[in-house]
Amino acid sequence: VQLQASGGGLVRTGGSLRLSCAASGTTFSAAKMAWYRQGPGNQRELVAGITSGGTENYADSVKGRFTISADNAKNTVNLQMNSLKPEDTGVYYCNVRRVFLPTYNYWGQGTLVTVSS
Repeated sequence: VQLQASGGGLVRTGGSLRLSCAASGTTFSAAKMAWYRQGPGNQRELVAGITSGGTENYADSVKGRFTISADNAKNTVNLQMNSLKPEDTGVYYCNVRRVFLPTYNYWGQGTLVTVSS
């Protein structure tokens, strides 16, 4: 199973980016797809997640600015990031996790987002 993340880059404060993560090698069911990020000197944190049923959750710091979406048929998960701030800078990782049997937990390679002030 491979998760390929893309869409990172350099953007100015207030700008937008769209991250995409494409999974290959299997079809996910009853799994939660999510984006995490790790800023300089920080631990990896959850940014947004979406269940197979479409329920979304967001970190307080990104609510109202970021939107997560998933296409289960295409095994992709996207993160639309608007009104970006310098504190959004970091490496963004996509994640697919299933807590029911058979369990699994896959990570993408990360894509760098840099927001300049």
